Amino acid sequence: MRKNALNALVAGAALLVLGGCMTGPDYVRPPVDTPTAWRISDQGARDLANVSWWEQFNDPVLNELITTALRDNKDLLIATARIEEYAGYLGISRSQLFPQVGLGADGNRQLGSPSGADVFKRTYSTYDAVLGVNWEIDLWGKIRRQNEAARAQLMASKDAQQGVVLTLVAAVAAGYSNLRGLDRQLEIAKATAKSRGESYKIFQDRYAGGIISLLELSQNKSQYDEALAVIPKVEKEIAQQENALSVLVGRDPGPITRGKNIDQLVLPVVPAGLPSSLLERRPDLREAEQRLIAANAQIGVARAAYYPSISLTGAFGVASGNLSELFSGASKIWQYGASLNAPVFTAGQLAGQVQVAEAQQKQALYGYQKAIQDAFRSVNDALIGQDRTRAQLAAQRQQVESLKVYADTARLRYDNGYTSYLEVVDAERSLFNAQLTLTQSQESLLQAMINLYKAMGGGWMVPPQTAFATAVTGK
Repeated sequence: MRKNALNALVAGAALLVLGGCMTGPDYVRPPVDTPTAWRISDQGARDLANVSWWEQFNDPVLNELITTALRDNKDLLIATARIEEYAGYLGISRSQLFPQVGLGADGNRQLGSPSGADVFKRTYSTYDAVLGVNWEIDLWGKIRRQNEAARAQLMASKDAQQGVVLTLVAAVAAGYSNLRGLDRQLEIAKATAKSRGESYKIFQDRYAGGIISLLELSQNKSQYDEALAVIPKVEKEIAQQENALSVLVGRDPGPITRGKNIDQLVLPVVPAGLPSSLLERRPDLREAEQRLIAANAQIGVARAAYYPSISLTGAFGVASGNLSELFSGASKIWQYGASLNAPVFTAGQLAGQVQVAEAQQKQALYGYQKAIQDAFRSVNDALIGQDRTRAQLAAQRQQVESLKVYADTARLRYDNGYTSYLEVVDAERSLFNAQLTLTQSQESLLQAMINLYKAMGGGWMVPPQTAFATAVTGK
């Protein structure tokens, strides 16, 4: 009879759990206003498959740097460890849905009356071993809501890791393109300094021979000094960029291996896709939605505190006055029961907890909506940026060509006595600055393309998490 009663109690509890109601609102994705199209689009763009987007630069050195960063970057390792942390939280939450079983054993030696009725006291021993069970019945869905929140937090941590991957890849690609741009600026500065140094030596000889004035010699020297001053400035920026890249790839600051120069880096294709797809592609948006799901579930946890909590308890064991006979001649002991706890008066504590949960859910909702708006803005900004930078770069190339003609003509006019050296100074200075600016614009266009892929969640290619797994496992 006792066994039948225990079975009936457990079966009834299971039915209560399965059929119990869930407090709090079920999550429904909030409506989102998405633009029907981007402000600038590339109708000829096609989805690329089976390659990581950064491989379009066609530089094996860059590919290796990114692979190393995905394996050794400390921020990424922290984000990966955080996933393990939230997986542990989910395991803790899930465990509350099942009975908690524990084993206890006691041994005592004491002076007294074993039965409590004996007149004479004596020394005696008692030993027992008991298996205890405690199970809180999730009648109102509190534990299930906690489990829902923990699962959403785990998914959010995975999306956060993918966001770190995307940011890391973009940062390495941007740092490398900036480094190659600086390398080109250094080449221009050194070549210009060499050319002007040779010119300055000729002017010194001409001045010594009385052919030119001190004014012309000083003008020529100022050009030479201008080029020399650029070299250490660019060298400093190169060293700083190398240090930054080294840390990104998980190494101590130091030099970075070079691959293709900035002219040889291939511009990636503009990724195609509908604006609505951005919600599924960007890891930061997925993370924000998972945070919203978790906050929504916490409302149910807070509301469930208004209702009684019901727990089943049970114990089965053995007891004996002799340790050697504990499991052979001992008497059995057992008990089972149920307990109920319900709030009666909390002076507004529970109402405050619900208010906190609802306010946090609103914050998460507004944060999700703002993240979506920021995402659409960043994509449109990136599209405009790469489009206008292309136009700017084309105009600057023409400017450099025009300034080359201007500098050659000015030098020819000066050599034939038709103009002063001031015209040569102006032409060569303008050409030098335009060449540096052109290189900066080349690097800006590469940066704009990187920003575009980052804004669109990595482009329509292998997701960042797949690239991360490949870099870690080598498969």
